[in-house]
Amino acid sequence: AAAAPASSDMFDEIVMAEERFHGEGYQEGYAEGSHIGVVEGRRYGSLHGAKIGSEIGCYLGFALTWQCLLQKCTDEKNSKKIKALDSLIGMIQKFPYEDPTYDKLQEDLEKIRGKFKQVCSMLNIQSDFRIGIERSSLTF
Repeated sequence: AAAAPASSDMFDEIVMAEERFHGEGYQEGYAEGSHIGVVEGRRYGSLHGAKIGSEIGCYLGFALTWQCLLQKCTDEKNSKKIKALDSLIGMIQKFPYEDPTYDKLQEDLEKIRGKFKQVCSMLNIQSDFRIGIERSSLTF
């Protein structure tokens, strides 16, 4: 009678071993997956943040250059262009670079892109902003 409980304990250990190993494997996999997810998320965020920064930097350089070029001309036609450029520069300066959790980041970025296209139209410039692995450029 004493041997029966010992053998049932041994079978319980065998049956429970599968559950235990499944649980341990799940925990190890979850921990490794979480770590890899953080690393991949950081890399993805850095890459896309750099692309947005490059795009907005090009817009700002473009706007500041045209603002300097148009300062000499004070007719009404150019004052509208200067106001549009000032508006674009203001939008870029207010853009929240340091806050990646800003909930209207994409919306504000689209507004900046729209204002840039409007300014280009006013200046009779056809713009094409491209970002690629091999190069990023703003062509006219």
